[in-house]
Amino acid sequence: MCLGFTNSHLQSETHPSSQTFLLPIRSLFAISVNSAMLALSRGLVSRLQLFATDVAATPFPIRFLRGFSSEAAVAAEAETRIIDAKPGVMTPNSKRTGVIGVKCGMSAVWDKWGARIPITVLWVDDNIVSQVKTPEKEGIFALQIGCGQKKEKHLTKPEVGHYRAQGVPMKRKLREFPVTEDALLPVGTSLNVRHFVPGQYVDVTGITKGKGFQGGMKRHGFKGMPASHGASLSHRSIGSTGQRDAPGKVFKGQKMPGRMGAEQRTVKNVWIYKICPARNLMWVKGQVPGATGNFVFIKDAVYEKPDISILPFPTFFVPEDEDTENLKPLVADAGDVDPFMITD
Repeated sequence: MCLGFTNSHLQSETHPSSQTFLLPIRSLFAISVNSAMLALSRGLVSRLQLFATDVAATPFPIRFLRGFSSEAAVAAEAETRIIDAKPGVMTPNSKRTGVIGVKCGMSAVWDKWGARIPITVLWVDDNIVSQVKTPEKEGIFALQIGCGQKKEKHLTKPEVGHYRAQGVPMKRKLREFPVTEDALLPVGTSLNVRHFVPGQYVDVTGITKGKGFQGGMKRHGFKGMPASHGASLSHRSIGSTGQRDAPGKVFKGQKMPGRMGAEQRTVKNVWIYKICPARNLMWVKGQVPGATGNFVFIKDAVYEKPDISILPFPTFFVPEDEDTENLKPLVADAGDVDPFMITD
């Protein structure tokens, strides 16, 4: 059919008795040829569309390689990306990395107006970039941050091999933070507490304190049963959990006694009151998840976005001639109005 043959051509060249035998063969041959040409055309169209969409944005050598070899295109794009440890310009769409901190405990301070501020002290302990992740290899722009120090004998062999492959010292804790391409930092870059500024808001993630197996009153805030008047040994009971014969079961998700705590939680919009560059300490207002000594993960707030003009981007780079041991703490501005003198 696709080659231009008709029944008359076949009848003139073959015996009439063989026409019934050739009909199935002719049909199968035409179907196979048509399917092969359709598949070839689809492949050509897809290649041409991909080539046309990349003409304006991609140099010619990379376009040529991308059309015929995906591995060569990936290698070419990776070679063109240069990651330098130098200050840049932050845009509204930029996303910086976070840091790993250690919860040191809670206290309270009083500002210049005499207002009491509950404080949680966080220690940013020797944070460095331990791995850079890119779409060519891992499929995402991200930075892996390492915190603290740990001896090699206390690490597993895969962990030791990872640190040696990246050429960084052994770390106690690792955490990956997704970033944008303009916020990438080279491996080995140090991060300190001046990655943030006093007065900005951050989101703090941690593992809450484990409470063990708890009852309904503590775990879910139930009222409990009456304290007297007939309640015998069931004052803290949760009461009924189901219905009668129909449905004859307890629905999934019913609030009942069980394990409480030890879950990852994020406290959003935490206000930074003060930072101490000399000791890498950060004072934040309010509580954060976890017990004293636990790791917490700090990043720029999602909702209360900080002013991009005051943030160091992609991070704060310490000058070589700076004496970090004698730096004074930086405190957030408490305002020019006394809050106790404000009247209705």
